[in-house]
Amino acid sequence: MDSVLVALLSLVLVVLAALILIVVRLVQADRRSLIEVRAPISPGGTGSAPAGSTAAGPFPARSAGDVSSTADVLAVDGGFEVDADGEPLVRVLPAGRRAAGDAPPGGSEPAGGSEPADGQVPGGESTVQGESVGETVEGGTEGSLPGRGSTPPDSAREQAEAEAARVLARVEREVQERLARAEREAGEIRRRGEAEAAALRERAQAQATAEASRAEAAREEATAARAEITAARATFEEEQRTRRAELERREAEVGARERQAEERGARLDEQAAGLATRDQELRERDAALVRRVAQAGELESARRAELERIAELTSAQARAELVSGIEHEAKREAALLVREIEARAEEEGEQRARRIVTTAIQRVASEQTTESVVTVLHLPGDEMKGRIIGREGRNIRTFESVTGVNVLIDDTPEAVLLSCFDPVRREIGRITLAALVSDGRIHPHRIEEEYARAQVEVEERCVRAGEEALLETGVAEMHPELVTMLGRLRYRTSYGQNVLAHLIESAHLAGIMAAELRMALPLAKRAALLHDLGKALTHEVEGSHALIGADVARRYGEDEEVVHAIEAHHNEVAPRSLCAVLTQAADQISGGRPGARRDSLESYVKRLERIEQIAGERPGVDRVFAMQAGREVRVMVVPEEVDDAAAHLLARDVARQIEDELTYPGQIRVTVVRETRAVGTAR
Repeated sequence: MDSVLVALLSLVLVVLAALILIVVRLVQADRRSLIEVRAPISPGGTGSAPAGSTAAGPFPARSAGDVSSTADVLAVDGGFEVDADGEPLVRVLPAGRRAAGDAPPGGSEPAGGSEPADGQVPGGESTVQGESVGETVEGGTEGSLPGRGSTPPDSAREQAEAEAARVLARVEREVQERLARAEREAGEIRRRGEAEAAALRERAQAQATAEASRAEAAREEATAARAEITAARATFEEEQRTRRAELERREAEVGARERQAEERGARLDEQAAGLATRDQELRERDAALVRRVAQAGELESARRAELERIAELTSAQARAELVSGIEHEAKREAALLVREIEARAEEEGEQRARRIVTTAIQRVASEQTTESVVTVLHLPGDEMKGRIIGREGRNIRTFESVTGVNVLIDDTPEAVLLSCFDPVRREIGRITLAALVSDGRIHPHRIEEEYARAQVEVEERCVRAGEEALLETGVAEMHPELVTMLGRLRYRTSYGQNVLAHLIESAHLAGIMAAELRMALPLAKRAALLHDLGKALTHEVEGSHALIGADVARRYGEDEEVVHAIEAHHNEVAPRSLCAVLTQAADQISGGRPGARRDSLESYVKRLERIEQIAGERPGVDRVFAMQAGREVRVMVVPEEVDDAAAHLLARDVARQIEDELTYPGQIRVTVVRETRAVGTAR
């Protein structure tokens, strides 16, 4: 970069030197032309009167020559000659080239004429046309003639000198102007050179800055590259350590397999020795059989010849009859044998299956408590019922609106009933009311706070329930989301039977039957424990709970055999494995025990869920609660989206759809609640 700057500055200096040299030459030329203009007029010129003439006038011949020399400043075409720059040129003629109008001695004009040709001089040069100098020369010439002198010679000389002085002054001004112009041009050239030098300097500095920034960027890239190389080296070393550990593990496995192979080879050698002994025995038997066959062949030939003689049949005809008889007898014996084997297998299989199922049922004699839709909450005293109701029923209305659980207060001492078909919602309501009763402060804002805490607590209980189910069944290493979904089934029922208890019981049954059949216990237990997983999502996703559960299990990385057992336990997919068959059997055994399930409760819960679903599908609906055992539906709407008129239409449409789709006793009242709340905080 420094060498480039030096070269550029050298080039600028050379250009400036050349420009200065050109300006100096122009100034010297102007000075030379000025010196030529100011040169003295030669007195010894050839413009004096011819020899032998006498001076008739009062002026000497020298004065006329001086005037002629002074006036011999010529122009071309009525103006001054100009150079290549458009500046006027001044030319001084010698004294011998005077005007042809000088009078000869004696006062007579020359013979050739009175005046020279217009605009011409004897030397062929042009004279000044219409200038004051020419007029002065002409006046002086005419005044020099004898008998015509109207102007004194001194005045003519003075006029000529004045005119010459004016011409010289004009020339000097022009020379000074040209010098000033040359100096201005030189200054302009100098300024341009300095500007170009400054521009080149700035460009060089910019290039140097760019080079420096590029060098800095290159250093940063090198630093980043070194960091990447360091990280890559660390990653590579970690991978090498991992691979080395993996290789060591694999080498250990290979060593174990080699030992097993050696042991197996030893056993195979022993078996080979035994086979060699048996082979020798078989060869001896073959030799004996060959001899016997040869004897039998001879006897057969003799017998055949005798038979042919007695029966008068050829050997081919006799063979055909013999083959036909043997074939018929073999078919009959084979059919009898197959029938006997099938009967024995069926009898033994049925006995063994009955024994396996009976053993499993006897070993899993778990208690079953039928779930109901009512929860009893005990109170410390009857005066707490008044606090629960609140002033003009404000607290109980807020509690039912927030939780969606009916509070039944009757004459039962120190107890209230919580009624709701949804076990999760009923448990949240129970925890909320228990916290309010324990605290003693019951008002709408407090109810909302305790409800939020109860939701969090129920979610934590679901996680703990899932983990306890895994510990109880001996199933480990399950995805956390599957554990949470499994715990939610603690608050789900199927025909009155708790789903989580049903899954745990099914897992135990499947494990016992798998042990009897000598198959893998963990796989059978895992499939039976997860087979009703889809019931935790049936209210969120449409479809069969078996297929939904299979999709969820596949999404969270469960084994494909477990997924197949989940989707096939209701024959929606044909079972293709023993694990799927065991899952089906465990599910039917657990659900088919007397008193385990009730159809009426399940239909009731499904009807209430459908009522809530019908109202919840409407636009602008926030929450829906089926209350009073399904006789009332409370629909909470968003006030910004649903106005008063739309609320009336929504209530009518929901009631009409419930009438069209469901069958129910009595009537169902649909209540749409549109509430606007304004909250202010005083600090």
